Amino acid sequence: MADEFTNYAKELATKAKLASRALKGLTTIQKNAVLLRVEELLLNNESTIVEKNQLDMKSGKEKGLSSAMMDRLLLDSKRIAAMAKSIEEIRNLPDPVGEVVRGTILPNGLELLTKRVPIGVVMTIFESRPNVIIDIASLSFKSGNACILRGGSEAFHSNVILSSLFHQAIEEAKIPGVTKEIVTFVENTNREAMVPFFQLEDLIDVIVPRGGEALIRFVSEHSRIPVIKHDKGVTNLYLSNHANSEIVLPILVNSKVQRPGVCNALENLFIHKEYPNIPGLLAKLEASGIQILGDASIQKIVSSAKLASEEDFYTEFLDTRLSIRLVASVNEAMDNIRKYSSGHTECILSEDVSEIRKFQQELDSAAIFVNCSTRFHDGGEYGLGAEVGISTGKLHVRGPMGLIHLTTTTTYVTGGGQVRG
Repeated sequence: MADEFTNYAKELATKAKLASRALKGLTTIQKNAVLLRVEELLLNNESTIVEKNQLDMKSGKEKGLSSAMMDRLLLDSKRIAAMAKSIEEIRNLPDPVGEVVRGTILPNGLELLTKRVPIGVVMTIFESRPNVIIDIASLSFKSGNACILRGGSEAFHSNVILSSLFHQAIEEAKIPGVTKEIVTFVENTNREAMVPFFQLEDLIDVIVPRGGEALIRFVSEHSRIPVIKHDKGVTNLYLSNHANSEIVLPILVNSKVQRPGVCNALENLFIHKEYPNIPGLLAKLEASGIQILGDASIQKIVSSAKLASEEDFYTEFLDTRLSIRLVASVNEAMDNIRKYSSGHTECILSEDVSEIRKFQQELDSAAIFVNCSTRFHDGGEYGLGAEVGISTGKLHVRGPMGLIHLTTTTTYVTGGGQVRG
């Protein structure tokens, strides 16, 4: 079985590598034409996509997936339209390939020209959300990369139909040398079948896992290929006693329940103990559908609140549970955030300029928000069109990984006979 998985991985990766070479010669017009066709196919095949997705939804229900996981899995008319809109935004973005990053002439006469070029072959491993297929395939294609996509078994039927539509658009374009292997979907969902891919550093240039903590750890421990981690989002918010009370409730509710099953949804709330009418605020949070987990002081205020364990503050719930703790200062809030944060998103609600500046300067995460919903930590909201994921690491890219982050650079050096002394 191990040999079978190894051969399977090598065959797919080899085809993707060969296919990636043809992408380097494509013009922006050619790439955008294919993306436009994918956009059209999505909208024209809405009923088929929904039908296939319902197979996954039915299976997910039978397996007892959480409501948040089911929400991540769902494809309906609105989400299919959103995928098409995402492609439109990617089409309208400047093509990063060929952009001149640096051009100069050295004192010895050598001409240096550094340009953006595709990374090559990008493998992405993801869970639940089938729209990832379209986002990553579109970003990879526009940036001149081949992609290998491996989704979870829970979204298998949805992933198959979406990748097949991308293949159809590629084949209809009839561009010489460009084959459907530029978007390779791994149909084998066995976790053991993933490992051989991680050893193919001569065929795959980077791996991007996006999903739960267990998936990130599994990929990182087994890969010989560079990994860009898109880790869990333990998102924290500090509610200062200097906050504008009029904006507090809408931001908290939007951050937590607008879509709780995503990485930029709020998980931990630290409230200054002198914030006015804390009982009233917590009652309104409960009324909005939030399940409160609190320390002892919170339980005294909200009788229905469950006691939050230490582990709860480290946990990405991806549902309506919210861990809450009272603090005495911004310093205490930041100490808590440093302790529990996954380096994804932190937020402060305050009107105190010095407090805000302290929060921004002394915390270290991919995004630090002030007086707005944490749900804005998203590639689309940042104007990137879409994202491969949100990186919590610090190398190559941090935060939303968009079109430009799927490129690296090559420096072209032209001389006239110079030699180094």
